[in-house]
Amino acid sequence: MGDDRLDLPQGTLDLLILKAVSLGPMHGWAISERIHDVSRATLQIPQGSLYPALHRLERRGWIRAEWGASDNNRKAKYYELTKVGRKQLAAEADDWARLTAAVALVLRMD
Repeated sequence: MGDDRLDLPQGTLDLLILKAVSLGPMHGWAISERIHDVSRATLQIPQGSLYPALHRLERRGWIRAEWGASDNNRKAKYYELTKVGRKQLAAEADDWARLTAAVALVLRMD
């Protein structure tokens, strides 16, 4: 059986992370697992991509982090969307919808 996972286009990971944390505070592993589960195991975010993206989003002020205890009582950094991040998510989701609609039009051309 082939590999059903897809490589993410540049910038898409930020959008997916923003959407995941918009649902409530999550630690990094939970963000990765949520994206994996919702995508029906098509999207798998390696830690080497996830944590630099989380730090980048935090530096931009789109998410904030706070230390807390995970389900198994381990120390974990929980990320949540900021007000600025919520606006960014809306803008990026709109851009994504326009882009995918335009690509779909081109793919249907005869």
